Amino acid sequence: MPEIRLPRPDRSLETWRLGEPRPLPEQAEGPFDRVAFAAAHVVHDPLADHDPWDEPAIDFDATLAWRHRLWDLGLGVAEAMDTAQRGSGLDWAAAQALIARSIAEARAREGALLFSGVGTDHLLPHSDLSLVEVLRAYEEQLAFVEGLGGRVILMASRALAAVARGPEDYLAVYGRLLEQVREPVIIHWLGEMFDPTLAGYWGDRDHWRAMETLLRLVETHAARIDGIKVSLLSKEKEIAMRRRLPAGVRMYTGDDFDYAELILGDGEGHSDALLGIFDAIAPVASAALAALARRDRETCLALFAPTVPLSRHIFRSPTRYYKTGIVFLAWLNGHQSHFTMLGGQESARSLLHLCELFRLADRAGLLRDPDLAAARMRHFLAVHGID
Repeated sequence: MPEIRLPRPDRSLETWRLGEPRPLPEQAEGPFDRVAFAAAHVVHDPLADHDPWDEPAIDFDATLAWRHRLWDLGLGVAEAMDTAQRGSGLDWAAAQALIARSIAEARAREGALLFSGVGTDHLLPHSDLSLVEVLRAYEEQLAFVEGLGGRVILMASRALAAVARGPEDYLAVYGRLLEQVREPVIIHWLGEMFDPTLAGYWGDRDHWRAMETLLRLVETHAARIDGIKVSLLSKEKEIAMRRRLPAGVRMYTGDDFDYAELILGDGEGHSDALLGIFDAIAPVASAALAALARRDRETCLALFAPTVPLSRHIFRSPTRYYKTGIVFLAWLNGHQSHFTMLGGQESARSLLHLCELFRLADRAGLLRDPDLAAARMRHFLAVHGID
């Protein structure tokens, strides 16, 4: 197996010998008994003649090919979410183009599950906004996605967080949206660790009190809600809320720290999944979910366990920069030809962070072609002055 010299925090170099990749599927090994979405990343077009910090440029061929790989593995695609750099490089105009193409691709293949993010990111957040303006912004995006026949994830709104005066304002806006949706939607509660501007969402900075507001909304509109995605990185809060959801409303874990435990569940229920880390570990997730469907919990846990340290590293604080690690791993594994990102976010994590990601991915057996991964890592190190 190849060797590579990697820098350590003390500025020394260590020799790292890569291990064997794990045997992982290229296709789903059978049906799952969990609904599982990967929040899919987008592939930047590095050859576009544009200003990278100001204008998104998407390589649609590579981006859509990645979605087909996720579908091949039996995973659903959560489109135009934060993993796709929504609000951090991907603007609404580019998101529209991405959503339209992805819906067309999903429609052309049997069983392809796709939900798309609906938010207010084309509305500049400021305190002078009115709730009516926020509602209209949501409605505009809702009409676009549903007009294409798409299913909807109601994303958290920075504009609503800026203007809402308390829980009743959130209930009013979301309640009006839920009254008009064509099909049940997923509501995404994105915590401030992913986006600091969303602190105090649902009208309270205390998550437990905020949860009570969201539960009021769910109880009132349960028939119009497919599920709730909670991204608070707290299994205790997720489990507590999961146990109180009305029958028929799913809990989609967004916990990239404790997903294995939450998906397996306990005697009182389980979480389904809508995870950014499933973009990075898609073959493992597919194999683990297939094992779980066979009631082989031991194999499911054994598959997931080595991925958890990697996920916790990718999503470490500041969590909002996790996308850099997701794309870096996709590049190492040959799923795209370059390591560049929308908005130049390839620079959002340090060299040492990405070197540790390399080690953890190798330990987890996730580098599917060790020679390619080592060659790309050597190139990356050379750009940073390490020969």
